[in-house]
Amino acid sequence: MFEPEAQEIQLTDKVVSINRVAKVVKGGRRFRFSAIVVVGDGQGKVGAGLGKAHEVPEAIRKAVEKAKKDMVQIPIINNTIPYEVVGEFGSGRVLLKPASDGTGVIAGGPVRAVVEVAGIKNILTKCLGSHNPHNAVKATMEALLQLASPEEVATRRNRPLAEMVG
Repeated sequence: MFEPEAQEIQLTDKVVSINRVAKVVKGGRRFRFSAIVVVGDGQGKVGAGLGKAHEVPEAIRKAVEKAKKDMVQIPIINNTIPYEVVGEFGSGRVLLKPASDGTGVIAGGPVRAVVEVAGIKNILTKCLGSHNPHNAVKATMEALLQLASPEEVATRRNRPLAEMVG
């Protein structure tokens, strides 16, 4: 019963972007804010969320709540991803490539935020198509969802794990 509280302490969140939107009404402009936030535990669990509200802190809080609900587990092997993958969302495409030790995170803003909170230490990325933060974050999440650990692949193919690694 007290386990969710223990997990929340180690979660890190990063605000990817905050956007101000104006609605023109008779008396002038009404401003609202939308915030994109990524949340992760640094151990392969990551989620992204979008929150909208009249104030920035409230938008961020809503985004964090949504991101926590939508968290997924991704496989990390030797501080990188198991294999190359391309994620697509709208016109945004993101290429994620595994990298050797010491490479670090080579990624632009939105993609870097997702990869860092997930706990990936070495990776090469490239935004293909749209650089829009919404599409970049969602495409990165899509790419990470495509990844499967060697154990999962072995069970899916009904083969022993030694055969997959070798």
